[in-house]
Amino acid sequence: MRRLWFLLLALWLVAAGFGGIPTAQAAPGISTSAEGAALIDVTSGRLLYSVKGDKQMRIASLTKIMTAIVAIENGKLTDLAKVSKNAFGKEGSSIYLKLNEEMNLKDLLYGLMLRSGNDAATTIAEHVGGSVEGFAYMMNEKARMIGMTRSSFKNPSGLDEEGHYSTASDMAKLTAYALKNPVFQEIVKTKVKKVPNPNESWDYSWVNKNKMLSLYDGADGVKTGYTKLAKRCLVSSATRGGQQLAVVTLNDPNDWIDHTQLLDYGFEHYPLTTLIGKAEPVEGTEFVAGAPFRYPAEQAENGKFERKLILNDVTSTDYKLGLKGRIEFTLNGRAIGNVPLVAKDSPRLSATDRSTFAFSESDADGWRLSDRWLYILSAFTRVMFTGQTD
Repeated sequence: MRRLWFLLLALWLVAAGFGGIPTAQAAPGISTSAEGAALIDVTSGRLLYSVKGDKQMRIASLTKIMTAIVAIENGKLTDLAKVSKNAFGKEGSSIYLKLNEEMNLKDLLYGLMLRSGNDAATTIAEHVGGSVEGFAYMMNEKARMIGMTRSSFKNPSGLDEEGHYSTASDMAKLTAYALKNPVFQEIVKTKVKKVPNPNESWDYSWVNKNKMLSLYDGADGVKTGYTKLAKRCLVSSATRGGQQLAVVTLNDPNDWIDHTQLLDYGFEHYPLTTLIGKAEPVEGTEFVAGAPFRYPAEQAENGKFERKLILNDVTSTDYKLGLKGRIEFTLNGRAIGNVPLVAKDSPRLSATDRSTFAFSESDADGWRLSDRWLYILSAFTRVMFTGQTD
């Protein structure tokens, strides 16, 4: 009987984690005051947390994240844009631009993102898209390209309008995409910006409305938003230990607190795991990885990654251009991304690293190469024939 008792006790100790073997632990649950919320790892594009993430909601000035990235990618930052009657005195938050005032596009983007200027948003849209309607078309095309399947944009400011909406998960995708752009990164992490004022002897001085930049260690973005119908909306980002996370909350009365908790949660429970390093030799081949691959994983997922080696035909165009194949990574049988295989002396190894997100999400967004060229062609055609909240 005593021997049986000791055996049962030993089994209980092992089950309880005292047997010397580490036990994988799943990340605990967490809650917020938000109507819709999402947490994303920027490098991989993996959603780490989502509550009503697919619910279509008003997003107020979070809209300006899309406005900024479309303008950065399609406009010339040094171009001067003129303030029209439509932009002058635009309702809602403003940077108080004068009628017919000219300001370069990059400075307008600072006014857009730091002070949420609706006058700046309209000026940017008319300059880059030819009209607000033309720019809204570009915004929706970009949304389709990124894979924002439950979003619709009607204006560049986020002022309440029928048919203008997004979701927490879609906005998380957009934020992860935009944060890959160095100009966007620079703007959204800026706390104070001085800009020349052509109308006065003093410069504009804009203080960022995003309090997370001062409240959270490592915070580096992104945008506040509010209208009476949308309520408090916020997107924040932070980087710690080489990992960048972003949080989206929609209609959240306690957003500063919730963002702090969600960022802490992500960094603690979903650290980046390096699955392969850049230029790392690939077993069974004479090739190396053309890029690193890192993925956020909770403890319970460690050991559940798998890789599949796919070699290109030596007669194929890709092979002749230096792409010898790829490694596809899966987690619990689900594809999470891939990296290219290249020769050990490939010039591609000296190029700037593309992120995991670039190799996984962009391949999964449903856009073929022909789709991308059609998008570029349509944008070019618009320029040729049209000229150029909170």
